[in-house]
Amino acid sequence: MLPGSVQILAFVLALLGLLGALVATLLPSWTVSAPPRPGLPPPPPWRMQGLWMDCVSPLPGVFSCSVKPSPLTLPASLQVTRASMVLCCLAAAFGLCLAALGLKCTKWGGGRRAKGHTAVAGGGFLVLAAFLCFGPASWFTFEVVAAFLKRPDGRRLQPGGALGLAFCASGFLLAGGGHSVPVLPRVRVPTPGSRLQRGPGLVLGAAAATPPHLRTRGRRQKPPLPKS
Repeated sequence: MLPGSVQILAFVLALLGLLGALVATLLPSWTVSAPPRPGLPPPPPWRMQGLWMDCVSPLPGVFSCSVKPSPLTLPASLQVTRASMVLCCLAAAFGLCLAALGLKCTKWGGGRRAKGHTAVAGGGFLVLAAFLCFGPASWFTFEVVAAFLKRPDGRRLQPGGALGLAFCASGFLLAGGGHSVPVLPRVRVPTPGSRLQRGPGLVLGAAAATPPHLRTRGRRQKPPLPKS
């Protein structure tokens, strides 16, 4: 298994990734109004669009937000991003629970080999959560950039801070999941010619693997008794 300090570092990175994914999912700043070009008339009120609500700011520091309508009326990219971010948060939370059981510094979780298997499973869930966060965020960014190039200046939207936070969260989750997958403890299988002591009074190796009729080789044999 990995050293305890590396495991704790991976756990902290994964925890930061989970918090980042949660905040990015709830923030309404996935897309924001793009600044107008010089020489054009003033833009309409500043807008923000998120996964769950849209906000308008008619005055600096004043926001008016409204929840999005039924999911059936939303674009496919937004629906997929919603579902993927929710699954990302669930997978990351479950992976963190398994990773906590696999830490060396914890007293629960079974023996050394059981902790190794648990840590591997937790790391797998964290890597899965990283891809669930990175893939939809990339697709959403592509859709925003494509719409930005087609709309007129007054209605253009650009990627917001929540998208950047989602990419950072996926990186933290990937780093934490990759480092929390330890090397499982190997099981040494006794081979002929080796001496592997597995416990007091039990020696596995050449003595156990050598056939009985060959075990006397190399030993000093007693002379035969004289016949009477």
